[in-house]
Amino acid sequence: MADLISDTFTVIRNAARAQKEDTLIPYSKVFARICEILKDNGYIENFKEVDLEGFKKIKVYLKYDRKRCTLRQIVRVSRPGRRVFVKKDKVPQVLRGFGIAIVSTSKGIFTDKEAREKNLGGELLGKVW
Repeated sequence: MADLISDTFTVIRNAARAQKEDTLIPYSKVFARICEILKDNGYIENFKEVDLEGFKKIKVYLKYDRKRCTLRQIVRVSRPGRRVFVKKDKVPQVLRGFGIAIVSTSKGIFTDKEAREKNLGGELLGKVW
């Protein structure tokens, strides 16, 4: 796997489209923080770390509202071959505030709103709506 974040976004997106109750993604601190952001913004129900055959994974529980997943789309913006960086005053809004952008800064990984509040710029990892 060349781009783990993109692969993880694809696993979550495919599970949501297939109306799965939960899905497994590889464990890393970055993925744990992204799941925490998704949970705090109401896109997933919950997540937890599990140990399967000696490998740590994150079990993501998807959230549904009347049989429709609350996570409509999750896309990767910055890629290994084309990094996308945003300055602190150019952090984008997704769907005029109805979605979130995930930004990796020098202080950690934040949503677009948190990055603007903390006056931080960084790499634009993805967008969720």
